[in-house]
Amino acid sequence: MVAWRIFCALAAICGLAPSTSKAADCAPGVLGTSRVMAIEAKTTPRVGKPFASTLQLDSHEVILTFDDGPRSTTTAQVLDALAQQCVRAIFFVIGENAVAHPELLRRERADGHTIGYHTWSHPLLDRVPPSVGEANIDHGIDAVERVLYHGEARAPLTRFFRFPGLATSPTLLERLASRGIVTFGADLWASDWRLMTPDAELKLVLQRLNTVGRGIVMFHDTKVQTAAMLPAFLDALREQNYRVVAAVPAS
Repeated sequence: MVAWRIFCALAAICGLAPSTSKAADCAPGVLGTSRVMAIEAKTTPRVGKPFASTLQLDSHEVILTFDDGPRSTTTAQVLDALAQQCVRAIFFVIGENAVAHPELLRRERADGHTIGYHTWSHPLLDRVPPSVGEANIDHGIDAVERVLYHGEARAPLTRFFRFPGLATSPTLLERLASRGIVTFGADLWASDWRLMTPDAELKLVLQRLNTVGRGIVMFHDTKVQTAAMLPAFLDALREQNYRVVAAVPAS
């Protein structure tokens, strides 16, 4: 409960969530969010694979991340599963999807999740000129900011970004760092871009997680199999004594 109150205070400062705590809504025995990690771009500009460094998580700590949404057919299911376990995650949002489904983006924020950026239209940025790539990044940021804050922000509020397909560009990495934006990779992923059953995805991601014992986990909230698998995954985290960490930008 204390961790969630701290999270809400930080989130309100950063514009991530309403300041009203929802800790009272958490049922006894749920997984919950164990603590909040504030990430400073100056000291931690890049985290997770394909980069050389990652976040300093303790054994059995995980940060849950979801890419490519929001999508009407699956994102609400993902949000419902997270809410049932009082778990907070990072959503790396595609700008054109945010514009198409503003109510889901606003719900992500209202539920206390961190909103990150994932470009406007999901191009592989290592295959386009840096100027074109940065324009697509900025378009995506602007779209999300307009939905959430009516375009009032002068700089990205959450300052977290993930390259589509983790296809990085040295020039864009430097530009993002100079703007105080943390670039996220991942320590492990569910490979949910491949067609598989929810049970197969659950087995795969748990096997990978138990091998490394901690880390940033990458899912896609646009995938039907992931939305179907997520409740069982969260149950497994609780049963195996994993703890979820909420990541927010340092104020």
